[in-house]
Amino acid sequence: MLAPKLAFGQTDPWAAEYKTILARIVPPKFKNKNYDIRKFGAKAGGTVDCRAAINKAIAECSKKGGGHVVVPAGEWLTGAIELKSNVNLHISKGATLKFAMNREAYLPVVHTRWEGMELMHISPLIYAYEQTNIAVTGEGTLDGQGKSFFWKWHGNPRYGGDPNKVAQRTARAKLYEYMDRNASVAERIFGGPEDYLRPQFIQPYKCKNVLVEGVKIVDSPMWEVHPVMCENVTVRNIHVETHGPNNDGCNPESCKDVLIENCHFDTGDDCIAIKSGRNNDGRRLNTPSENIIIRNCMFKDGHGGITVGSEISGGVRNVFAHDNKLDSPDLWTAIRFKNNASRGGKLENFYYRNNTIGTVSRAVIEIDFNYEEGAKGSHTPLVRNVQIDGLTCGSGNRAVDLQGLDNAPIYDVSLKNCTFGEMKNKNVIKNVKGIKLENVTIGGKKVDSLG
Repeated sequence: MLAPKLAFGQTDPWAAEYKTILARIVPPKFKNKNYDIRKFGAKAGGTVDCRAAINKAIAECSKKGGGHVVVPAGEWLTGAIELKSNVNLHISKGATLKFAMNREAYLPVVHTRWEGMELMHISPLIYAYEQTNIAVTGEGTLDGQGKSFFWKWHGNPRYGGDPNKVAQRTARAKLYEYMDRNASVAERIFGGPEDYLRPQFIQPYKCKNVLVEGVKIVDSPMWEVHPVMCENVTVRNIHVETHGPNNDGCNPESCKDVLIENCHFDTGDDCIAIKSGRNNDGRRLNTPSENIIIRNCMFKDGHGGITVGSEISGGVRNVFAHDNKLDSPDLWTAIRFKNNASRGGKLENFYYRNNTIGTVSRAVIEIDFNYEEGAKGSHTPLVRNVQIDGLTCGSGNRAVDLQGLDNAPIYDVSLKNCTFGEMKNKNVIKNVKGIKLENVTIGGKKVDSLG
């Protein structure tokens, strides 16, 4: 059996490593100079396209050393926004930035990532590439208008789609084919009228010193906050409320040193999902997500609360999650891992402390190697060293559902001081080596085994 590999070789990572990671995560600061988008030609009312004005203000602000590009109170219509270094896009209280409902508003194509695969495609709604010191802040609202436009691209009639006419599955299969044969990103040109791949909302790509703070995000096309290959990222005090297809709340992908705190997630998919690329692309870039802290957040509806995967081929390590609250009959799972033999990600060093769960509809804790392709693949998935301390849960379907593969067990899962209320069904334990229990109760009874 593999011994647990503790973060940085320490016996108690909370005592030193947690503080070391936290000390490195410092939000960017900006010059005390404001650039009002109205001075660059923006018109309020929600009917005049302000994209050119907003991007002009951002370019001017960056060119002159940075500051705050201010969206004042009112409704403002825009297409894709491109952030540049040293610029804070500030959405003022009472302001709503509404994103256009036409494909042309998100052209030309940019280098992006879609479900863990690289491509050239229409721009995310707010995008930055290889920039330093950027932010989206304020008390206003970002409205992706996905319900009225983008969601039907999914093809599901539930979201207004016609699976016979408008669906992402054809473009998704095309992107898979590019990835499977390791085609260059320059070859992977999408963005045409037949390419129904919904863009992400906020995507900084290969950026350093990133802040997303305060804003309310509604009706996103798909993933809401999606930093990719970024370093030093802070996401705090945001309110995500969107129930469309694949509406994940915050998905740090192949990122280093990330803090997610004091956020509210109410989503149509995973609330937080830590990722690192899919299959060949994840292995080719070989950039794990690492050193991530999640604290003091509220999780409502969603498939998973604190999730790792499934696009996880680059690996994940050193995740701390504490003092979060998770509670909804429409929240499937509180702590969730998704991996399989196609992804083959190496996931290690997960530390959860003092998280409170009201109810979930499925398992409270789930580690699933049978997700999607399951055992079909030649890449051995790995999860090891998961330490959960001080968890409480009122009710759920089952306390834990841990399913490794015959040739790929889950290693070293520790539950300490955990209290589970009444559970409808028994635990599921398959191919797990190294379960440690200390002061664990289920349904009022102390347990020495999860079997």
